[in-house]
Amino acid sequence: MQTTAAHHTNKTAQALAKTLSEEYLLMLKTQNFHWNVEGPLFFSLHKLFESQYKELIEFIDDTAEIIRTYNVKSPGSFREFQKTAFIDEAPNDLISAQQMMDMLNRDHMSMSARLKEYMEDAEVVGDSNAVTLYEDLITFHDKAAWMIRSHRA
Repeated sequence: MQTTAAHHTNKTAQALAKTLSEEYLLMLKTQNFHWNVEGPLFFSLHKLFESQYKELIEFIDDTAEIIRTYNVKSPGSFREFQKTAFIDEAPNDLISAQQMMDMLNRDHMSMSARLKEYMEDAEVVGDSNAVTLYEDLITFHDKAAWMIRSHRA
């Protein structure tokens, strides 16, 4: 039987692994849209998506490193990411800029909501590293969704 501290550590590490998986898939989707966006908003969306996927890369690295502080292996394969993530990959077909914005807005908003739950759990056990990461991620996702919505016609 696990001790209470070990159980909390494991629960936090599992939440961080889910976070890592979702952030990675969202980064890949955003990068895909950066490459494939077309239309009148091309230039501004191309730049916006680039800045967002680059920021996500930094958060992904931070998340993996915090997971490692628990002496737990960070997930690092698409198979592992897809098992735990709620974020869907980008469709294979070429889609409109509006569809890209709608998908990313939904993804950022749902990420923000899930991260708030994970942050509450981390607060209960006093994990300040996880709490700080989640605060930063929630701020990022809320701002990213707002920036994307601001491009809508």
